[in-house]
Amino acid sequence: MKISALIIPVLIIALIVFARFRGVKLYDALTEGIKGAIPLALSLFPYLAAIFIMTELFEVSGLAGWLNRLLSPMWKLLGIPTELGSLILIKPFSGSGSLAVLSEIFARHGADSYISRCAGVIFGCSETVFYVSAVYFTSCKNKNLFLPIAITLISTFISAILACLICKVL
Repeated sequence: MKISALIIPVLIIALIVFARFRGVKLYDALTEGIKGAIPLALSLFPYLAAIFIMTELFEVSGLAGWLNRLLSPMWKLLGIPTELGSLILIKPFSGSGSLAVLSEIFARHGADSYISRCAGVIFGCSETVFYVSAVYFTSCKNKNLFLPIAITLISTFISAILACLICKVL
């Protein structure tokens, strides 16, 4: 048996022992935490539904493909293979959509190609900006999201440029 298979059970047992030692009623604490999570989940739902609907419309309408074709000269100028444009455009909106694009890139170009290595690094070093923003800022009183989202999108774009540069050097 591998030691890694024991990590989670050992952590759970350690948590139970620690809670007993501190006098915490573990089941009561768990149910209180769940009670607090239900209103949060309900407040998140409209934002998440809007993000999922907009992501699907972005892909299905053809806007993602049109925008990728429009930006392809810029991709070339910045050293980003044009095949990665759709990944860069989809990733801020949808993790599962970008995973599908990544799988398609791997299938088309092979997992060891320069384009696939760049795609893997871009996928791993970027985040689904709008999904995370919906989750983090749901309970925030200040709903001015323009600056944090703009900074995150710019840093995501810069990370894509750097990913291709690093993959080219390595």
